[in-house]
Amino acid sequence: MKKMLLAWIILLAVSGLTGCATKSYVDKQVDKALVSGIGLVRTQMEGSISDLQKSVAEVKEDVGTAKSDVKELKEAVAEQKNLISEAIARAQEAGKAKGKLLYEAVISEEAVSFGSHQSKISDDAKAAIDNFADILIKENKNVYLEIQGHTDSIGSAKYNLKLGQDRADAVRRYLHEKYDIPLHRMNAFSYGETKPVAPNDIEANRAKNRRVAIMVME
Repeated sequence: MKKMLLAWIILLAVSGLTGCATKSYVDKQVDKALVSGIGLVRTQMEGSISDLQKSVAEVKEDVGTAKSDVKELKEAVAEQKNLISEAIARAQEAGKAKGKLLYEAVISEEAVSFGSHQSKISDDAKAAIDNFADILIKENKNVYLEIQGHTDSIGSAKYNLKLGQDRADAVRRYLHEKYDIPLHRMNAFSYGETKPVAPNDIEANRAKNRRVAIMVME
């Protein structure tokens, strides 16, 4: 910026020497150049401040989004703990398990399909159950399973409660018929639409909610 102003001054001075400009004229032109330069600096500063304000706003927005994500994660963890506690309580009440969760397997329509509004197990769902059963049998047969059926919110609550139960029953029956897991070592339970893991707003999220969870307890 100083070099530009100096160039203006030199140019105007040379013009005065070679033409008819007076010293007053030269002084006025220099003053104009200085005012123009100050205006340019001010404009650049205002632009920089504006950019900085936008950056600060973006950072605040990112922080707000992160806080929201953390809150949702905490709520999901709390909900999952609640599901586990309820499963353990039912198993203890029935005298089937000591009350310790070993692990959980989730089969959702996000990865496999039961078929829309159907309880029949599809081939890809069977494959997922087979993988689970292989691990189960290799590790420990003497466990107790609670098979939980979950649905999205499409349809009535009563309908979804029955659909969740039908799907849980179908998985229980499949494990019994193919792997000879005793029926008394398994319980099928439906939560229907009441325990979503994602908002029921778009199809991708509803597919996450349409799931069967298998709690493995000892």
